[in-house]
Amino acid sequence: MKNLKPSMREKKRYLLVKGKDLERNIEKAILDFVGVLGLSKTGLGFIKKNEDFCIISVNREAMNNVRAALCVFPEKIVVERVSGTLKGLRKR
Repeated sequence: MKNLKPSMREKKRYLLVKGKDLERNIEKAILDFVGVLGLSKTGLGFIKKNEDFCIISVNREAMNNVRAALCVFPEKIVVERVSGTLKGLRKR
């Protein structure tokens, strides 16, 4: 099986998110804001989870929708930093 061309691959952005009970709240926030189809388009993936912060990966085209969904969610969820690579996100 051939590899995908770089232009065909899904481009990801990585977000450092802080808050409480993040795994459940992030999914719920996106689902409430953009619905089931929007959630599937985000390509949401949890990279690293901790009690008070989480690193998630989202599709580049859906990043603005994800940030808006986290902003309007009733519980406090803050996007601290966005990066195109995990290494760039972990530097600071």
